[in-house]
Amino acid sequence: MIDEVSDTLGWDRKHAIKALNGRVAHGKHAKRRGFKPTYGPAEQAVIVAIWKHSEQPCGARLKQTLPLWIDSYQARHGVVDEAVRAKILNYSPRTLDRITAPHRSAGGGRHGRKTGRASNRIKKFVPIRCGPQAFDEPGWLEADTVSHGGGSSSGAFLWSLTLTDFHSGRTELAALWGNSGGEVRVGLERIEKRLPFPMLGFDCDNGSEFLNEIVEAYLLRRNRSVEWTRSRAYKKNDQAHVEQKNFTHVRQLLGYGRFGDLELREQVNELYEKAWLPLRNHFTPVMKLIEKQRTGSKVRKKYDTPATPCDRLLACAKVSEETKIQLRATRRGLDPMDLAADIEARLGRIFTIVERIEEDRLDEMARAGEPAPRSGAAGADCVTASVAAAPYASTPSAPAENLVKTTPQNQNQTKRRVS
Repeated sequence: MIDEVSDTLGWDRKHAIKALNGRVAHGKHAKRRGFKPTYGPAEQAVIVAIWKHSEQPCGARLKQTLPLWIDSYQARHGVVDEAVRAKILNYSPRTLDRITAPHRSAGGGRHGRKTGRASNRIKKFVPIRCGPQAFDEPGWLEADTVSHGGGSSSGAFLWSLTLTDFHSGRTELAALWGNSGGEVRVGLERIEKRLPFPMLGFDCDNGSEFLNEIVEAYLLRRNRSVEWTRSRAYKKNDQAHVEQKNFTHVRQLLGYGRFGDLELREQVNELYEKAWLPLRNHFTPVMKLIEKQRTGSKVRKKYDTPATPCDRLLACAKVSEETKIQLRATRRGLDPMDLAADIEARLGRIFTIVERIEEDRLDEMARAGEPAPRSGAAGADCVTASVAAAPYASTPSAPAENLVKTTPQNQNQTKRRVS
């Protein structure tokens, strides 16, 4: 009988014996095994509040984020008891993951990105760079663009230019009206003025927004030319750093809707420069991969201690002392809670314009007798703008875990090729 139950339900033999003896509860009546949690509502409230305001980092990064944010939290919500504060700062990354797990959203799939034609002449002298990169100083940047066309490439709309530094993880953004070479150059000039270090290298993809004569003149015709490289065609992993920032810094903030009003360019630029980037570069720790080992079919990765891009620049021996003094002064003048509140206020104004544009487009379609697009369906020429959720918006709690074991055939197994 035990064998038959195990084969039918996919249980292990020991689990089947316990279930038949009535020693295993299932579903809502299941009891939590192991030690009782050491955290209570007071600790959870502080941790979840800071976690939501700091863009919902993982446990390892949240552990480094809490000491940076807890003083700002106390200034707004009252003094946290010393015993509670000590427990919060002493929790392990795994415990922090358990505390924030019920508040995490499931998330959706990612959308593709536009590719364009490139100049064959420029391709001949811009070398390809791929594989792991290691630099001991800042200034070596990966670049990419993100479309805000709502799934359609017709007409004029907003783009975001993303630059990520290999060494520190510092990310800079600029809003562009279109992705022409001229707009990319304007965005590069705007970003380079606020970089605390000189641009030494520029690594881009094969898109026509980068491989053109305008960007060529900007990068190579200067007193100290920049080392210009490009990735292999259709190999996104060659630009893994900036591709990740495209999602965490742009898509998670602005979503996938259409930004089709020129008025939005300056508002998005102000959002980037005055609130979003100071928060991410000064108060949001990031991790760097330092070791990767393959054992058979498994790949084990080891990361360093999470640190903010600002802290990584301060710890770099090749960054001048003047730059470090300026970085410290800039961070002292910032407050993470104020920045998070400013982000929400600016996002509200931006998406008010986005919703107005969408309503006007639907009215024009109704007057022309065209059918309105179905919810969630994308047409060839127009797509309903999807409004991004607020960065620290609360998310529904996760359902209770079912302790009944699933069959091996139903378990998801993900396999990835690692270059």
